[in-house]
Amino acid sequence: MDHGIMVEDLLAMGSLCLLLIVMATSSSVQDPRVLHFQLIDGMQLQINVSGCSSGRNARVELQLKNSTRTWILHWGFVYHGNLNWYTPSEHSSRAKAYKQGALQTPFVKNAELYVVNIELRDPKIHAIEFVLKDGSQDRWLKLNHGNFRVEIPEYDASVPFPSIPQDLVDRKAYLIWESRGGPNSSPEQQKVVMLVKLGFKEIHKHHKVIETSRDYADALKELQNKLSKGISLNELQCSYMNASRKTKARDDTETSRCGTPSSYHRRHDVEKWLQRQSKGHENKTGQSSSTLMDLVEKSIGGNNVVSKQNYFIGIYEIVVLSKVVTGDYHILVALNVKGTAVLHWGVSKSSGGEWLAPPSDMLPEKSKMVVGACQTFFTDISSTEVSFQQRKFVGIQFVIWSSGTWIKNNGANFFVALQPMLPSGKVDGYGKGIVKWLLEEISQREKEAERSLMHRFNIATELTERCNAEGELGLIAILVWMRFMICRHLTWNKNYNVKPREISEAQDRFTNLLQRTFLNQPNDREIVRLIMACVGRGGQGDVGQRIRDEILMIQRNNDCKSGMMEEWHQKLHNNSSPDDVVICEALLNYLRSGFKLDVYWKTLYANGLTKEKLASYDRPIVSEPHFRIDAKEGLIHDLTMYLKTLKAVHSGAELESAIESCLASSFKNQDLARADRVNVFGGLSLKLQDCLHFVKTHIGDENIGPLMEKLLESRTEIRPLLLTPHRLAKEMLFLDLALDSAVRTTMERGLKDLNFSYPPEIMFFTSLVLENLCLSTVKNEDIIYCTKDWYHAPESYKPIDAQWALRTKAILDRLQIVLSDRSLNYQNNIQPSAEYLGKLLGIKKTTIDTFTEELIRAGSAAVLSMLINRFDPILRKVANLGCWQVISPVEVCGFVTSVNELITIQNKVYRKPTVIIATRVTGEEEIPDGVVAVLTSDMPDVLSHVSIRARNSKACICLATCFDQNTFRNLKVKEGRAVSIQLKSSNLIVSDISGSNLSLSSLVSSSISRRITLKRKTFCGRYALSVEEFTTEMVGAKSCNIKFLRGRVPSWIRIPMSVAIPFGAFETVLSQDVNKDIANKIIFLCKFVHGGDVSKLQEIKGAILQMSAPLSLTIELMSKMKSARMPWHGDEGEGRWNRAWQAIKKVWASKWNERAYLSCRKAKLNYEDLCMAVLVQEVIRGDYAFVIHTKNPLSGDTSEIYAEIVKGLGETLVGAYPGRAMSFIAKKNNLRCPIVTGYASKQIGLYCKPSIIFRSDSNGEDLEGYAGAGLYDSVLMDEVENKVLDYSNDPMIVDKAFQTSLFSKIAEAGKIIETLYGCPQDIEGVVKDGMIYVVQARPQI
Repeated sequence: MDHGIMVEDLLAMGSLCLLLIVMATSSSVQDPRVLHFQLIDGMQLQINVSGCSSGRNARVELQLKNSTRTWILHWGFVYHGNLNWYTPSEHSSRAKAYKQGALQTPFVKNAELYVVNIELRDPKIHAIEFVLKDGSQDRWLKLNHGNFRVEIPEYDASVPFPSIPQDLVDRKAYLIWESRGGPNSSPEQQKVVMLVKLGFKEIHKHHKVIETSRDYADALKELQNKLSKGISLNELQCSYMNASRKTKARDDTETSRCGTPSSYHRRHDVEKWLQRQSKGHENKTGQSSSTLMDLVEKSIGGNNVVSKQNYFIGIYEIVVLSKVVTGDYHILVALNVKGTAVLHWGVSKSSGGEWLAPPSDMLPEKSKMVVGACQTFFTDISSTEVSFQQRKFVGIQFVIWSSGTWIKNNGANFFVALQPMLPSGKVDGYGKGIVKWLLEEISQREKEAERSLMHRFNIATELTERCNAEGELGLIAILVWMRFMICRHLTWNKNYNVKPREISEAQDRFTNLLQRTFLNQPNDREIVRLIMACVGRGGQGDVGQRIRDEILMIQRNNDCKSGMMEEWHQKLHNNSSPDDVVICEALLNYLRSGFKLDVYWKTLYANGLTKEKLASYDRPIVSEPHFRIDAKEGLIHDLTMYLKTLKAVHSGAELESAIESCLASSFKNQDLARADRVNVFGGLSLKLQDCLHFVKTHIGDENIGPLMEKLLESRTEIRPLLLTPHRLAKEMLFLDLALDSAVRTTMERGLKDLNFSYPPEIMFFTSLVLENLCLSTVKNEDIIYCTKDWYHAPESYKPIDAQWALRTKAILDRLQIVLSDRSLNYQNNIQPSAEYLGKLLGIKKTTIDTFTEELIRAGSAAVLSMLINRFDPILRKVANLGCWQVISPVEVCGFVTSVNELITIQNKVYRKPTVIIATRVTGEEEIPDGVVAVLTSDMPDVLSHVSIRARNSKACICLATCFDQNTFRNLKVKEGRAVSIQLKSSNLIVSDISGSNLSLSSLVSSSISRRITLKRKTFCGRYALSVEEFTTEMVGAKSCNIKFLRGRVPSWIRIPMSVAIPFGAFETVLSQDVNKDIANKIIFLCKFVHGGDVSKLQEIKGAILQMSAPLSLTIELMSKMKSARMPWHGDEGEGRWNRAWQAIKKVWASKWNERAYLSCRKAKLNYEDLCMAVLVQEVIRGDYAFVIHTKNPLSGDTSEIYAEIVKGLGETLVGAYPGRAMSFIAKKNNLRCPIVTGYASKQIGLYCKPSIIFRSDSNGEDLEGYAGAGLYDSVLMDEVENKVLDYSNDPMIVDKAFQTSLFSKIAEAGKIIETLYGCPQDIEGVVKDGMIYVVQARPQI
């Protein structure tokens, strides 16, 4: 029987809303399903649903009766587990797309009805949602301020349910039998149970026995019931698969105790979890650029700008620039709209959360005062400027009115902080990156906060609201404070009596605010999660009051009204805290152990509660527990229930209480639940409920595989619910925190049982831990792509396959870089606030120093690092890599010196042979004089600057990477001792020796054996040269080599079009009158540099960037580029030329790079004779960039070509970018069979729009006996874009045929060019659409 639905007509905020809806139900199955709605003005809506999604024949017919005007159906469909609307790729011609993600279909008159028919072919569609639009009056008919929803049945109700597989019924029957405690059964049933435990291998032979059992009947009934509710067979099979996994793992002696499932872990579409840093959120440490920002900077001049930021809010871009003019702050705000726009703003005087009306005498033009604010109209390029007239404000807050709407920053005000001004008129930057006012106010209010947790949480709520404009740094301050609190470094209660209900309500307000912050500030979600992990969930009403009431009932029911229980009762009444959870657990352990006091104290001490701590409470606990023996069972029952009450208030992220809280909240509202499986307004999905019940039951299992999968399934079900506002939002967030923590602790617990010599097992658990980290991380793009790449590892696994091990190890190498970057980011962002606040609060120095380290260890990434560190040696063994990669193979002896970063000692001179043990080597450093070896745990590229220096130094320097952390730690311990380094196959042997025979006499001089001189070049009188005009007197070796190769290489090897700015052009431009002051400044600074003050090099470079260009240089260069048919991308206006001119100056300025200066000084080159030409080329925006060495630089084998390849531009290959390039070798007599020696682990690829590159081309490069390449800069005219790389579908990695073809072609190009020159070559090039471009070549040194 169908039920009509009565609807009230309510007009609110321009929308017509329906107040009540009851979905049409039927006592008997009908086909089609019919739903009735009683609408406004006597109008009725009938919906007929026929077919099913699995049959790809679902049809929805909507009929409007008694309608007097035209209505439009505004609709979309939703998938299982997804709240977003989608539209079909093919739809009726009458349906029109409306913005994004919706269609609008007009109702068509059919006799007395208005009808819309929708046919759905996609089997994944779960429901359609819609609202009705009145086309004549432009109003909307909604359902309870939301959407109408029509479920699409997965199976046709007119046919029987699909046949349920026998093994699925068997699994469910066994679970029911097990849940009943494995009751006594007949011999036949016992036989069935045994067969189930054997893995269901023979269960089908005996299913008739099971059919007679009550468990089987119940199982079949429950499965059919779930099918009727829309759960698919596939989902049911996944849900109950773990039963067989668990029993099989328990009894199968050939598998690990950790229980890797026999059917490998189901992959997730992890790219759907991608969370990039939102551009709309201010990042004080970063500056981004855009066309609007360039326009604004050009209009005001780039000088004196101290900070700049752009926001992207919908279709709007907002640029904010701060500059200092004659000691006064000016803030300029620009907006990318035409027409009227108004800046609605106020000033902040004492804190970032303050909004005050500005003084009337500082208002800009076109301003007017309104209540509490100023309104300023935008002018000229839609911008407005505010001058502070040397007033002391901490910043301004603003919103913008444009086109009839308010533009806000993720729902909040925009805030521009003014950095403190020094007496000199210069700006004192953010320094360590802290919100000083907030940390100081926290310190000042700590005395009030320590009165009770109620006071603390109320203050935290207030300060969190006030620091909203401070962004992430404000939340970090709150995090540090809360973590000091939860770790008991701060007092929880002092001389104040507060009710548990009041604490609970204060917690509730604070956590509600944090949940809203989590929802509205996507960039800050990771910090919010960390804060919430320190705070209980709290609650309104009787949640906290139950703490008081229930302890009284426990005392009365179990006759324990004195002694320790009465002392605890008084403490609970006075000021309940998270300590009470520990005390309750200690009492339970005491009772269960048979009244053993040592168990009681052991539990307390393990959680930081000593006798002294218990005695320090305002209501001290000084007695030990003592109960009657006959009260044991009653107390265990009552305290177990009481523990749940305590955890409900104090333990937000504790798993059991989080699960129970969500399930209870869900069941409370089951009367609102609909037939859909994901109902965020009512209950939890059935799948999530099943997962949570499984987790609760199996959380302590030794066989952790099924448990880990269920934990991850739970998190993936919860994820979409975390990103939308709804009734259970906070409970879901606490549950997700608890599940995240449970993944970590479960994996840590199971590590001891993992079989690391069995890779499939390790890959399975690594996948789970990776997915968990993806779900917990905000800026997770790198982790997402690593996870996608990791999914290929089990698929391609073959025992003892060296290529598989190399590729898998490259993924782990990249993950180690990602984890290291995350750790460094935490240290840089969080530790400064911990140090500042810790000192203000008098926290112990050891606690402050390890604050961030402990935070990292407690996070999701720590267990992944453990897995990587244990699996890496296994992979190295399979790949035949040993624990060393020897980059420069030299046998040496020396004294060990350990440093953190090689760059910190590159200027030193050691007076005895020294072996440097360096944790960090980027590849850009100089190797100090006196060093005979550099051993590092870092991974500098084989073709990096430091690698080339080591191999070509006359001092014979050994350079090697150590991949075994134990070996590397042992090397550090040898500080000051003499060692010998010997080569054995591809490994190093480091041995202790006597240092008595090591002295300066045993150290080969690091100076060049014969003096190298530079021939000073003179200006040829022309500012630009075509390639035909290149000579060694006018340009460097790069340009001359380009000229040499043109016309000599085969047509399939392409050479980019080139022109050059010759030697002497820089000196000539500098000598002109317009640059006279700059020239004098450079001469003055050079005196300091030659005197040993290399810090002045940076000032010289800055001065060069201020030079002005003569008109003749501009005209000549543009003319030569046109003659060479070199494309000039973009307009030929002043802006584009200014970019080119700035790039040219940067190349000239790179002559004074510190590394270049030190290198030349070591080689005793006369720096005054160093001249810089500039090679100008079109940027080849290739798919890959490569470097070829036609003699293997690692082995010195002239019969082998060695090459490295990266995605995007080649700067990531020759620059100090973390990670390794892909590398291969090829025999010159067999180029068609290249051998991969290493897979890519670079995180970043560089890409740019069509542009020009200006390459350094000095007379100090490619000299015999001195490798000067890489010391100077090449600069793109336009900014490059950093992209996080995804290798999971890259043909260079995954397509063997493509890989072989590409590498062979690169190797062949190298061999051809080597033949042309007659000696080994160092070649740089690009692959674009399968074509090879060579951009430069030089002799391999």
